[in-house]
Amino acid sequence: MADLNQILDDLAAEHAALDSVVAELTAEQWDLMTLAEGWSIKDQISHIAFFDERAAEAASDASAFMAGVAEAAADPGAYMEGALGRDREGPPLDWWREARTQMIEVFRPMDVKARIPWYGPPMSTASFATARLMETWAHGQDVIDALGVSREPTDRLRHIAHLGVRTRNFSFVNRGLPEPEGDVRVELLAPSGEVWVWGAEQDASRIAGTALDFCLVVAQRRHIDDTDLVVEGDAAGEWMRVAQAFAGPPGAGREPQEK
Repeated sequence: MADLNQILDDLAAEHAALDSVVAELTAEQWDLMTLAEGWSIKDQISHIAFFDERAAEAASDASAFMAGVAEAAADPGAYMEGALGRDREGPPLDWWREARTQMIEVFRPMDVKARIPWYGPPMSTASFATARLMETWAHGQDVIDALGVSREPTDRLRHIAHLGVRTRNFSFVNRGLPEPEGDVRVELLAPSGEVWVWGAEQDASRIAGTALDFCLVVAQRRHIDDTDLVVEGDAAGEWMRVAQAFAGPPGAGREPQEK
């Protein structure tokens, strides 16, 4: 069984890591555009804050949350503009700090298997917390790319890699494609030097490389061609072309960089 407290501790650590990147940004830096078209650093953090806030609401007041889901379905554009525009006059840092703290406080006493409603299918508390960690890390990648800085990968990537493996079928179905056939073995080198493995040795298709590269691809922050992942077999190659570890409509991903 998943250890909810460990996942939440890792989520809090991911929050703190990104907070340390943005805490001292200037007004000009907050307005820097990221690789996500039309999104500034301010928009990235506002996005995380808004959905951390909605996560706390979903876990504590499902009726109020579902009313918001109906609003989003009626006018998605206006809903997202409200999400990103709330703190347009200033940095959203205080909002994000408050929202993420509340979310973790709400999640802590919950049963690890409790189902929480969301914009797609309901998720267990453990899966929900893992998804929020992935979102924080992925949008954090957009931020550090915009700033031109680097960050040290950590073994918290295991949560994201596991989510990436689990969402293989979703990545196809979400694009209206048939569910994939055949199994794929995934062998990843963790930042700590451990090797993480999913799948059986006899699987014909295989993906191998660093956990960082794999997570960048499944979170659609890097094109597969811009990584050192070894991809063997048709099933593995087809997966990496559509991989998407996050909910929502099919993402555009990243174009390969010019060599």
